[in-house]
Amino acid sequence: MKFEGKVVVIPGATSGLGKNAALRFAAEGARVVFGGRREREGAEIVEEIADQGGSSLFVQCDVSSSADVAALIGRAISEYGRLDMAYNVAGVPGDAFTKFADYDEAQWQQTIDINLTGMFYCMKHEITALKEFGGGAIVNMSSVAGLGATPGGAAYVASNHAIIGMTKTAALDYAADGIRVNAIAPGVVKTEMMERGIRQVPDLEAQMLAHQPIGRLGSMDEVTNAAMWLCSDAASFVTGATLAVDGAYLLT
Repeated sequence: MKFEGKVVVIPGATSGLGKNAALRFAAEGARVVFGGRREREGAEIVEEIADQGGSSLFVQCDVSSSADVAALIGRAISEYGRLDMAYNVAGVPGDAFTKFADYDEAQWQQTIDINLTGMFYCMKHEITALKEFGGGAIVNMSSVAGLGATPGGAAYVASNHAIIGMTKTAALDYAADGIRVNAIAPGVVKTEMMERGIRQVPDLEAQMLAHQPIGRLGSMDEVTNAAMWLCSDAASFVTGATLAVDGAYLLT
């Protein structure tokens, strides 16, 4: 129970990697306050955590709204009395198949509002709270697209590069306050969304495996393992880092 008695906020946790993290942090003793836009799914996760003996709270939250994010952090403090960690998972893929000059401007803005501005709001309000309670750890979800590039997907690639830049700046700004800020950059991971795509496009998994030297796709647990390590005392001398969790995808 490595997080026994600690409080973690996870914006973007009603499905996929965020849901996996909420369940895993709770299983390790953390009190989990998580946000998302889907109320029904949020209620189901609260029930699942309770069934495994954990404690959690769901707050409906759109990370592109600073007021929503502030309310999420406020509920964590009012419910559990403190904040120790944050794992910022909320994000959207945007349009991944359109060349740069053809990218729809509304799609661009929506992706930037959620992925980048939403991350800024999360970090801003989390840092303010963590300073009040003597420090803690923040882990930001980026992507291998933030360490390289892919054809198409300009907004996704740009926002993930920017997340890594914000992570480094915040780490420098608040190292003296005992706040560690790191990022993880997952590669191709078998989420529910990815599995749906594989069922719809028969050769999709083979195409992705061709770029995976490790010979398989990643699991959600493997990504959460990295985030949990960065939140833990085992990573007490790690800040401003971006950890690729990609099975050597970036080396191909």
